[in-house]
Amino acid sequence: MAKGPVSQFINHHFRHFNSAALMDAAKAYDEHINKGGKMMLAMAGAMSTAELGLSLAEMIRQDKISIVCCSANNLEEDVMNLVAHNHYYRVPHYRDLTPEQEQELLNNHYNRVTDTCIPEEEAFRRLEDHLVDIWNDMKAKGERLFPWEVMYRLLRSGVLKQYYEIDPKDSWVLAACEKNIPILVPAWEDCTTANIYTAHCIKGEFDASKSMIKNGIETMIFLTEWYKKNGGGQGCGFFQIGGGTAGDFPICCVPMMEQDLGWKGTPLWAYFCQISDCTTSYGSYSGAVPNEKITWGKLSPTTPRFIIESDATIVAPLLFAYVLGW
Repeated sequence: MAKGPVSQFINHHFRHFNSAALMDAAKAYDEHINKGGKMMLAMAGAMSTAELGLSLAEMIRQDKISIVCCSANNLEEDVMNLVAHNHYYRVPHYRDLTPEQEQELLNNHYNRVTDTCIPEEEAFRRLEDHLVDIWNDMKAKGERLFPWEVMYRLLRSGVLKQYYEIDPKDSWVLAACEKNIPILVPAWEDCTTANIYTAHCIKGEFDASKSMIKNGIETMIFLTEWYKKNGGGQGCGFFQIGGGTAGDFPICCVPMMEQDLGWKGTPLWAYFCQISDCTTSYGSYSGAVPNEKITWGKLSPTTPRFIIESDATIVAPLLFAYVLGW
């Protein structure tokens, strides 16, 4: 496939250092997919509020990503952006805000993520009533679902369409819903939606000891079954944005299968790339260089592996653009 102007620019200008790492990673990603391989996206940070859906949604639609594991905020904040985008408030001078100005934002029901404020009423509360309807329906039927299954049910119900404030094609969660790919959320408790669910449990509306939301262990079991079906052949690659649980949780599926389950011959991850801004020498898991993962039975010495030490909000759309041929 002929590459478009963005890809041509990258080919011509990205020749050294982190730009070369991006170029090499993009070419290897492209090659892996073109040979029939699959790719997991492990996504931390506030990528949904950064509107990564503008490129990520198309990656999902074109089968460049087969499964996602993300921090809980990314699942909900993409949908919040879908239904409340016009009410978001941007603060380009956020570094200059005084504590009093931060308090003023809170008083006006704005929650800040770097330079972008999420409107509480239009985002959080707009979703809450409809989520409670789904949770009540699950309770009545005795159902238990994964967090992404709840969100898919909400989107498929059509009740949110009245609120859409962006082009739906720019919502990556909606694209994933339409493709019906899994969005693993191993620490779902760490998000506003889960806080709302917890509040309703405390009020006695739902029973926390018999949670209707499937937990992290069940999520790993699901991933194990998914990998068993999809890790063969050309294999599944691992593309990681940021660090933390969104990356550490799913990548451990492979050594768990090989070492803890004793399933000898489990295919290792077939490609690895991380966009990172962490410092390795500080002892962070998030900053670990790819070679360290060989010692944990996640990658092999021949696995194509890359680390791009840069800003994901700049790097990820460019790399996706190359893979998409833009």
